Amino acid sequence: QVQLVESGGGLVQAGGSLRLSCAASGRTSSSDAMGWFRQPPGKEEEFVAAITWNSGYTIYADSEKGRFTISRDNAKKTVYLQMSSLTPADTAVYHCASGSHVGRIRGLYNYWGQGTQVTVSS
Repeated sequence: QVQLVESGGGLVQAGGSLRLSCAASGRTSSSDAMGWFRQPPGKEEEFVAAITWNSGYTIYADSEKGRFTISRDNAKKTVYLQMSSLTPADTAVYHCASGSHVGRIRGLYNYWGQGTQVTVSS
C-alpha cells in the first residue's frame, strides 16, 4: 500500500502561482511513477503531469506545458507541482497518484490521494 497526502491548495488570483505537494509513504518502492490529475467542477478528471522517481522523467498535458512544472524530492518522498500564470480554468480538485508506469491514463495509477482544492479567482 502507498499513502498519498496532498497539500498546498488554496485560493489565488488569476495570474498567481501555487505549489502543490504530495507526500508519499508506505511501499513506495513498488511504484515508480507519480502523477497529478485534476477535476474541474462539473467536468471529467484530466491528466496534468507525471514524473518518475528513478529517472525524473516528466510528461505534461499539452495545455499545462510551460506553466506547470512537476518535480520530486526522493529523500522526502515528495512530489511537487509548481503552477504559474493560473487562470480560473485551472480551478479544480487536484489529486496525486502513484503507479508502476508513468503515463497520462488514469488506469496506470493504483493509489490516489484525497485531493487538494485549487480555486483561481478572476
